[in-house]
Amino acid sequence: MTIALLFAGLLLLLFTGLPIFAGLALYGGALLLATQGEIGSVTEVIFGEINRYLLVAIPLFAFMAHVMIRGRIVDDLYNTAYTLTRHLPGGLGIATIAACTIFAAISGSSVATALTIGAVAIPQMIRFGYEPKVAYGLVAAGGTLGILIPPSGPMVLYGVTTDTSIGGLFMAGIVPGLLMAGVFVAWSMLRTAIAHRHVQREPRASLREALAAIRKALWAISLPVFVLGGMYAGIFTATEAAAAGAWLALAIAAFAYRTIGLRDVWDSAVDACRVSAMLFMILAGASVFGHVLTKMRIPQQIVEAIIAADIGVAGFLIVMMALIFVLGMFLESIAIILITTPVILPAMMHLGINPIWYGVLLVINLELAQITPPVGMNLFTIKAITQAPMAEIVRGAAPYVLLMIGVMALVMVWPEIALWLPASMRAR
Repeated sequence: MTIALLFAGLLLLLFTGLPIFAGLALYGGALLLATQGEIGSVTEVIFGEINRYLLVAIPLFAFMAHVMIRGRIVDDLYNTAYTLTRHLPGGLGIATIAACTIFAAISGSSVATALTIGAVAIPQMIRFGYEPKVAYGLVAAGGTLGILIPPSGPMVLYGVTTDTSIGGLFMAGIVPGLLMAGVFVAWSMLRTAIAHRHVQREPRASLREALAAIRKALWAISLPVFVLGGMYAGIFTATEAAAAGAWLALAIAAFAYRTIGLRDVWDSAVDACRVSAMLFMILAGASVFGHVLTKMRIPQQIVEAIIAADIGVAGFLIVMMALIFVLGMFLESIAIILITTPVILPAMMHLGINPIWYGVLLVINLELAQITPPVGMNLFTIKAITQAPMAEIVRGAAPYVLLMIGVMALVMVWPEIALWLPASMRAR
């Protein structure tokens, strides 16, 4: 009951519209003062949480993403994907998912993926005969791949919070991410095949056209291959990979595409700093809240409750995924990671749950949060692009909620989907 009241109080405070970082810090500080009689340890707790070398990867990956976005490489990605898939049923939808998949491996952001791909894809899909709600839902769902396919900011934060290998988490996200993209492609093809309205298709691209399209997008595709391949081969760590990726992104945009200037580089750095500062402020607030929960022995009480209930691994995962699904309707993904993970980590360790496996399940669930109302950020992104009624966007995204829950269930039943690639990396 104490645990439920604590979290209910936090949620009520956040629902007032108070910024998340302020709500976490003030609520945690008030609880610390009430239970310990002083808050003198707060500054040390915050500094200890923020002063971590691995966190450097977050602004570096953010800078890499913004450089590639300002370099306007998305047009080539989308056109290449469409050239290769235009003869298939739902070819334009397949191209949209393919572009989202590749761009997700560059941007690491769901909102950036939905915004950038959506601005190009949605008008084109509607022009080719797709129902507007189908186009909206496809881009909203495709954008969620941004936080599952590495590099991923939420994965970095989860890895830092749980002291889990970020390289292992990145590798673990690849197969589920590609599986998710494959499910979306299959649904797009099926939906188009049974659609009552005619969707325009074009002839298969010739070998010459296909090779020319691939050549145009080769530099963009090389970036995630370089970053992830270097980590997989053990050439550099996650933080070093972020730095190397940032430099390569700058070189590609400046010399291969020649679409970025000094002003764009400065603006990309400012945007990366803004995103990182917001995240670090939430992390600081969450560290205070987590500290007081530890002082109140809340994690130990959760472990004791799980032992008494004897729900096992499956029961624990089902309860946690249901809880995070509900929280995702109201809270931002980073806040969910920082609020829930430190509290349930001892219970995970007690049950012997692989933290990499849980991390992938968590991120898939956070993807769902991007397209579930009332606070689904990708839904608002599509709204900003199209000015379409929110109800129509939600209806378009609804089938993908079920598809993503299905993929999450598959990863829960067969952990090897997530763990095979990290295991093979360690075996090298």
